[in-house]
Amino acid sequence: MVLTLAGRIDNSTTEGLKASLDAYAATCRAGGDRLVLDFSRVDYISSVGLRVLMLAAKQSREQGGTIVVAALQPVVREIFEISRFNLVFECFASVREALAKVSPAGLAAYDAKRGP
Repeated sequence: MVLTLAGRIDNSTTEGLKASLDAYAATCRAGGDRLVLDFSRVDYISSVGLRVLMLAAKQSREQGGTIVVAALQPVVREIFEISRFNLVFECFASVREALAKVSPAGLAAYDAKRGP
Protein backbone atom coordinates (compact mmCIF):
# COMPACT_ATOMS: atom_id res chain seq x y z
CA MET A 1 0.00 0.00 0.00
CA VAL A 2 1.18 3.52 -0.78
CA LEU A 3 -0.10 6.43 1.30
CA THR A 4 0.63 9.81 -0.30
CA LEU A 5 0.92 12.66 2.18
CA ALA A 6 0.75 16.33 1.27
CA GLY A 7 1.43 19.76 2.72
CA ARG A 8 2.51 20.30 6.31
CA ILE A 9 2.41 17.58 8.94
CA ASP A 10 2.02 19.51 12.17
CA ASN A 11 -0.28 19.91 15.15
CA SER A 12 -3.23 20.91 12.97
CA THR A 13 -2.97 17.93 10.57
CA THR A 14 -1.68 15.00 12.61
CA GLU A 15 -5.09 13.66 13.67
CA GLY A 16 -5.91 12.65 10.09
CA LEU A 17 -2.48 11.09 9.65
CA LYS A 18 -2.79 9.26 12.96
CA ALA A 19 -6.20 7.86 11.99
CA SER A 20 -4.84 6.55 8.66
CA LEU A 21 -1.75 5.02 10.23
CA ASP A 22 -3.73 3.51 13.12
CA ALA A 23 -6.07 1.83 10.64
CA TYR A 24 -3.08 0.36 8.80
CA ALA A 25 -1.29 -0.78 11.98
CA ALA A 26 -4.45 -2.38 13.38
CA THR A 27 -4.70 -4.69 10.36
CA CYS A 28 -1.04 -5.68 9.97
CA ARG A 29 -0.33 -9.34 9.47
CA ALA A 30 3.02 -10.84 10.33
CA GLY A 31 5.35 -10.48 7.37
CA GLY A 32 2.53 -9.65 5.00
CA ASP A 33 1.77 -5.96 5.24
CA ARG A 34 3.98 -3.16 4.02
CA LEU A 35 3.20 0.54 3.84
CA VAL A 36 5.14 3.09 1.80
CA LEU A 37 4.64 6.67 2.95
CA ASP A 38 5.10 8.92 -0.07
CA PHE A 39 6.49 12.24 1.18
CA SER A 40 6.97 13.77 -2.28
CA ARG A 41 4.32 16.44 -1.55
CA VAL A 42 5.21 17.09 2.12
CA ASP A 43 7.08 20.32 2.73
CA TYR A 44 7.33 20.22 6.55
CA ILE A 45 6.95 17.82 9.48
CA SER A 46 6.90 18.89 13.13
CA SER A 47 7.90 16.94 16.22
CA VAL A 48 4.21 16.07 16.71
CA GLY A 49 4.16 14.53 13.23
CA LEU A 50 7.37 12.62 13.93
CA ARG A 51 5.83 11.25 17.12
CA VAL A 52 2.78 9.99 15.20
CA LEU A 53 5.11 8.24 12.74
CA MET A 54 7.18 6.71 15.53
CA LEU A 55 4.13 5.31 17.33
CA ALA A 56 2.72 3.87 14.08
CA ALA A 57 6.05 2.24 13.25
CA LYS A 58 6.23 0.69 16.71
CA GLN A 59 2.69 -0.66 16.55
CA SER A 60 3.09 -2.06 13.04
CA ARG A 61 6.43 -3.73 13.93
CA GLU A 62 4.83 -5.37 16.97
CA GLN A 63 2.23 -6.86 14.64
CA GLY A 64 4.70 -7.87 11.94
CA GLY A 65 4.10 -5.03 9.49
CA THR A 66 6.55 -2.63 7.88
CA ILE A 67 6.41 1.12 7.25
CA VAL A 68 9.00 2.80 5.02
CA VAL A 69 9.24 6.36 3.72
CA ALA A 70 9.95 7.57 0.21
CA ALA A 71 10.65 10.75 -1.71
CA LEU A 72 11.57 12.99 1.22
CA GLN A 73 11.84 16.62 0.14
CA PRO A 74 15.06 18.43 1.18
CA VAL A 75 13.66 20.23 4.25
CA VAL A 76 11.85 17.10 5.45
CA ARG A 77 14.94 14.96 4.78
CA GLU A 78 16.97 17.37 6.92
CA ILE A 79 14.41 17.11 9.74
CA PHE A 80 14.56 13.30 9.50
CA GLU A 81 18.37 13.38 9.65
CA ILE A 82 18.59 15.87 12.55
CA SER A 83 16.04 13.89 14.56
CA ARG A 84 17.67 10.61 13.44
CA PHE A 85 14.37 9.32 12.09
CA ASN A 86 16.32 8.12 9.07
CA LEU A 87 17.50 5.41 11.49
CA VAL A 88 13.94 4.62 12.63
CA PHE A 89 12.55 4.33 9.09
CA GLU A 90 14.13 2.90 6.00
CA CYS A 91 14.19 5.85 3.58
CA PHE A 92 14.08 5.59 -0.20
CA ALA A 93 14.63 8.17 -2.93
CA SER A 94 11.36 7.28 -4.69
CA VAL A 95 8.15 5.30 -4.24
CA ARG A 96 9.26 2.93 -7.00
CA GLU A 97 12.55 2.26 -5.20
CA ALA A 98 10.70 1.61 -1.93
CA LEU A 99 8.23 -0.77 -3.57
CA ALA A 100 11.01 -2.61 -5.38
CA LYS A 101 12.61 -3.31 -2.01
CA VAL A 102 9.56 -4.12 0.15
CA SER A 103 7.02 -5.49 -2.35
CA PRO A 104 7.93 -6.40 -5.94
CA ALA A 105 4.28 -7.38 -6.53
CA GLY A 106 3.26 -3.97 -5.21
CA LEU A 107 5.69 -2.33 -7.65
CA ALA A 108 4.12 -4.20 -10.56
CA ALA A 109 0.64 -3.05 -9.50
CA TYR A 110 1.90 0.53 -8.97
CA ASP A 111 3.48 0.60 -12.43
CA ALA A 112 0.37 -0.90 -14.04
CA LYS A 113 -1.84 1.74 -12.44
CA ARG A 114 0.39 4.61 -13.52
CA GLY A 115 0.66 3.36 -17.11
CA PRO A 116 3.46 3.87 -19.63
